[in-house]
Amino acid sequence: MGSAMVHVIASILVKPGYLQEYVSLFKQNVPKVLAEQGCVQYTPCVDADAGWPVQSLDPRRLTVVERWESMDALQAHSRAPHMVDFRKTVGHLVESVNLRVVKEA
Repeated sequence: MGSAMVHVIASILVKPGYLQEYVSLFKQNVPKVLAEQGCVQYTPCVDADAGWPVQSLDPRRLTVVERWESMDALQAHSRAPHMVDFRKTVGHLVESVNLRVVKEA
C-alpha cells in the first residue's frame, strides 16, 4: 500500500425541484459503492447554514464526500456497472457536476 488516500468532493447541481428525488436515488446506490474494493467513505450531504458570511449555500446542490484507499480504487469506481447505471438513471435530473479529486499534501 504505497499509495496515498484519495479524497473526492463531488458537487452536483440538480435541476430545480428535483433535489429530493435525486437524493433518494443516490442513497439507493450508496450500499453498492460502500461495498466496492477500496471505498472508505461515500457520504451524500446537503448545505447546512452555519451563519458564516463566506459560506456558499445552494438548495439545489448535493455534495458527496468520498474517501478511497487509492487512485486505482477510484478509477475502478467510475467504471463500476452500478455507477454506469446510476448515471443513466439520474442524468435527466442533473444540471452540472464538478469534481475535486485531492490527496493529502
